[in-house]
Amino acid sequence: MRFLLLSSIFPLFFAFPARAALTPPAPRADSTPSIIQIVFTSDVHFGITRPAFDGDSNVPSVDVNARMVSKINHLPALTLPLDHGVDAGHDVGPIDYIMISGDIANRQETPIQSASVSWQQFTHDYLQGMTLKDRRDHPTTFLLVPGNHDVSDAIGFYRKMDPPTDATSMAGIYNLMLQPATPKSNKNFHYPADKINYTRSIGGIFFMFITIWPDSANRLWMEKQLAQVDANTPVVIVAHDPPDGDPAHFINPNDNHGINAMDRFENLLEEYSKDPRSSFGEDGKPKDDRIEQLGFVKFLKAHPNIKAYFHGHNNWNEFYTYTGPDGDVSLPSFRVDSPMKGKKSSKDERRLSFQLISIDPSSRTLTARECLWNPDPSRPEAIPVWGESRTIRL
Repeated sequence: MRFLLLSSIFPLFFAFPARAALTPPAPRADSTPSIIQIVFTSDVHFGITRPAFDGDSNVPSVDVNARMVSKINHLPALTLPLDHGVDAGHDVGPIDYIMISGDIANRQETPIQSASVSWQQFTHDYLQGMTLKDRRDHPTTFLLVPGNHDVSDAIGFYRKMDPPTDATSMAGIYNLMLQPATPKSNKNFHYPADKINYTRSIGGIFFMFITIWPDSANRLWMEKQLAQVDANTPVVIVAHDPPDGDPAHFINPNDNHGINAMDRFENLLEEYSKDPRSSFGEDGKPKDDRIEQLGFVKFLKAHPNIKAYFHGHNNWNEFYTYTGPDGDVSLPSFRVDSPMKGKKSSKDERRLSFQLISIDPSSRTLTARECLWNPDPSRPEAIPVWGESRTIRL
């Protein structure tokens, strides 16, 4: 069985050339902790159609996602590439977690369906359609955070939506991740009081799952969590927005601070935009968040055990280093593709991908591998192939 292996070089990542010597994999040692496997995807956007998929046009998101889930379900039988990454050359095996960084529902702008319908379709495709098991032979655990579309559905948007608000996907994510004694619903979910922030210790690595972006309010919560963690414990952040944020997602600093078509702030975070009112792009949206980024950079400098950042929102696969506005930090960052809105995969469906994250707890090493799940659109049954991969020390 052959797999495609692509490679390029990014700063601070342990990268290896595509034509590296194909040495046999070392046998697993029984005394070492098990390798942790995490599937990572984002921006599944139930409610819209994909212009082209497998020779058809305007294919509903429920069908595209079902296809991707079917490919993920077959992942354990694949063999990892000989890329010198974690567990290279071995079978993938059990999948411990499915990590999705938001935009479960698309924004319900007419004629797009409501968040309620989208959450039902997500439940069908993912929560019911996923057949993966972890190493204990239990169903694989989901780890979700909301995206900007999920939050906008719950609080409103500056363009018309029908219904004006529907918090169903936010409530669904909240219930699944935080398991409250009294479940949230569209009627009793209140944002931002009902924040979806939580942590998980996975193989001795401290994962922090954040609503949208680590703004000043989220960082207060993060400080409290990090105070309970040894300073030598590696920390990984998972959020929807990239580490440089999205200027439109802050609270409108103007007039009554509302969501309106003139200012185009979306009020998804709890931090007011501090940038000048005139700082808008050609599309009319806010374009500058330098001041807000500097707050995050200061936080990163105070916590050097933050070793990686995983996110969606921009909709393509990329392994890169976030350096901050002034180039004075180095944070390994992992951007993942969208099955519905991929910047590259929307033009070439052979580029459709998700990531497999392999973690070796004993060496504190993490490898993220791009899995191209639709390599031959003329053959829906085609086996996924491996694309780029990056390995970092945690």
